[in-house]
Amino acid sequence: MTDDRTARGLRRRHLLGLPMGLALAGLARAQPADNLAFVGQDNYIFAAWDSLTTPDWKGINATVARVAQVGQLLAAKGVALVVPVLPDKMRIYEEKLPADKPMSPEMRQRYAGILSRLQAAGVATFDDEKLLIALKAAGQPVYYRTDQHWAQPAADATAQATADLIRQKVPNLAGQPGTGMALGPLINERRYGDLADRFLSPEQRRAVGREIYSVRRAGDGESLLADAPSPVHVTGNSMVQPYFGFPQKLSNLLDRPVSVNWKPGDVGFWRVLLEYVESNAFRQQKPQALVWQLFEPNFHLGPDARGLWDSASVVSAEEWQRRIQAALA
Repeated sequence: MTDDRTARGLRRRHLLGLPMGLALAGLARAQPADNLAFVGQDNYIFAAWDSLTTPDWKGINATVARVAQVGQLLAAKGVALVVPVLPDKMRIYEEKLPADKPMSPEMRQRYAGILSRLQAAGVATFDDEKLLIALKAAGQPVYYRTDQHWAQPAADATAQATADLIRQKVPNLAGQPGTGMALGPLINERRYGDLADRFLSPEQRRAVGREIYSVRRAGDGESLLADAPSPVHVTGNSMVQPYFGFPQKLSNLLDRPVSVNWKPGDVGFWRVLLEYVESNAFRQQKPQALVWQLFEPNFHLGPDARGLWDSASVVSAEEWQRRIQAALA
């Protein structure tokens, strides 16, 4: 690898750090821990803030409409929007739910309903639930047992599907071949997952135990500090932070630099998108493709979901609409 390829995978603000949770901080402050997570079979831990019975189709439809509008506004600027929706851990590991917390037939169809609505609205997306269920059937880990976050095989598989869709939407990415990030080796770390660490008592944590996290380090001569222009940008929650490897894998597959901005899940995907499209980086050089990562469990929440997003992140639907239109005008 030559020196001019060094450190071109991700921008300076995207330092590799310890994972931050998807947990909803507003809920965490308002409710006792046993209302925020529960332990299922084989010590699998699940977030308790999502429903197991009834999808919020009204909220889902509102989100679909906003996402479709963002796609149209971006397209007018020459930016292709790609929207991977990550499926709920409870759906992937339904057999690990406690016997007294079954998932309803309606909830089993929620992801399919979200996907079909997005596709009908013209949003570029793909069936990540099908992809990750197949990955699990092949014996690969999808979500960590004591954590809300995905494992490396799931991040890699989703990055592959995302890269394939980007190539369909943008056949000719700007930049030079050889500028993608080289992937380093996997290393193992033993620790508690975020759900265990944040929401279980010390006794419960000892009972469920730590688990092994396999994460990918940067390749030799590579760095997560870079200033090279990126034709692809990723925005989303902590699933797409560099610790879990999604942006690095996407950069490697596309063979181009990929930039990313992310926040913990309690900030909300509406605020994270605003942060990027209102930034100087976006104004000065727009990407050819914007990857907006969404998450099934909170897909139905609007920008004004008080008590569910962090209070500083809440914005009225009208204000969000005004700002997104101004940023993409």
